Amino acid sequence: MKLHKDIEPFRATIEALQRLLERFDNRGVIIGGIAVGFLGRPRLTEDVDAMFLLSTQDIPKFLEAAKNENIEPRIPNADEFARKNRVLLLQHVPTETNIDISLGIMPFEEEMVDRSIVQSTSTLSVRLPTPEDLIIMKAVAHRPKDLEDIRTIVDKNPKLDIPRIEKWVKQFAEVLEMPSLWDDIADILK
Repeated sequence: MKLHKDIEPFRATIEALQRLLERFDNRGVIIGGIAVGFLGRPRLTEDVDAMFLLSTQDIPKFLEAAKNENIEPRIPNADEFARKNRVLLLQHVPTETNIDISLGIMPFEEEMVDRSIVQSTSTLSVRLPTPEDLIIMKAVAHRPKDLEDIRTIVDKNPKLDIPRIEKWVKQFAEVLEMPSLWDDIADILK
């Protein structure tokens, strides 16, 4: 796989995040627009998103390791914000690229990490969710661009595990009291 030109500006940031993932036993994945670029079709994105399985007690240790990769908080009291919101708002300082790291804890997120895959180009390897798990995340986020991302992932991955997607999307729909979550993507998956 050739690295798409839209991903190239994020190379150093992705490499730094990958090293950070390795320091934390690969207990996370790169998500968002970068993952869509690998598993679907590259599209413009402004930041790099990831999900790490971290407890709030791990935040200081994580921030110290991130500093070694030139990744630093982009807001004051980032650790306090992360404890409340379960997301670390960081920046890769050399490239000035924003990084949003969700702190995973749910069974789905644990499964997603356990099932994660490494996609490689000739010059870059990235730990990603499976196409199915990225579709589930995109279905829950449910913005117009997420639905378009689902279409591109489906187009590139014709042999999806539809029952897995349906199971998790319906569970999230129930918890979030958003019954249309599954209905809105079911036709895309056909």
